[in-house]
Amino acid sequence: MNLDTTVLLEGLAFPEGPRWREGKLWFSDLHSYRVMNVDLEGRAKHVVDVPGRPSGLGWLPDGRLLVVSMTDRRLLRLDPGGLTEVADLSALASFDLNDMVVDTEGRAYVGNFGFDLFHDAPPKPAELIVVTPEGRSAVVADGLMFPNGAVIIGGRTLVVAESFAARLTAFDLERNGSLSNRRIWATLPEGVTPDGICADAEGGIWLASPLSGELIRAREGGEITHRYKPDHAPYACMLGGADRRTLFLATAETHDPEEAKAKRSGRIETVRVEIPGAGLP
Repeated sequence: MNLDTTVLLEGLAFPEGPRWREGKLWFSDLHSYRVMNVDLEGRAKHVVDVPGRPSGLGWLPDGRLLVVSMTDRRLLRLDPGGLTEVADLSALASFDLNDMVVDTEGRAYVGNFGFDLFHDAPPKPAELIVVTPEGRSAVVADGLMFPNGAVIIGGRTLVVAESFAARLTAFDLERNGSLSNRRIWATLPEGVTPDGICADAEGGIWLASPLSGELIRAREGGEITHRYKPDHAPYACMLGGADRRTLFLATAETHDPEEAKAKRSGRIETVRVEIPGAGLP
């Protein structure tokens, strides 16, 4: 089914990692090397430059922004004086870093590509890495096929999208930050590549599938309740707005870095949904 959306912001290179916070949608414009935000009137702000290409975003309990720096494989924190390194993950990550989710304790769960996506290398499994606010890091799960967007549901369940395995994988989130009880949360239809994801108040997960050009809502066990095709391929999604019933889509015509910078076809689009957002991010 086609999906009619409203364009909130356009002219971006490649928007990713959308997060709703304090009346604004925050996101990374990856191939423009910057973090931005936009309000519901479409007024955009350039927050900070990230030369290593920004991806996942999150916040510490004290309100400071965390940013994944992809190509140099670092987690950064935005302090009043600028960006500060929280942790260098190059010794733990198989390839460039990717999306992340941050829990209520400020622990960041960061995925990575596992292989060189932009140069047609064969897919390889990768790790999910936890980073504490103090900068301690460790691998908490491995063997994941392109761990991408992640959500935390009910404070105790972490679900990560495995883009190249067409599935959502769940873990129990332990109080010490470790993960246990690994299981398949949903096996997705053939051809679906789950990228950015977000959760709603009835236990559903919205996922963007860029290679099939779809926006999908799935339930635990694999039931698909909604399946739409926007005009542009969606790469990530986030529920926000005052009632968390506005679904924001990060869309683009291409993910190729040079084509994205040349075309600047990236958009933030919106559509209203019935079930409000829940959980983190």
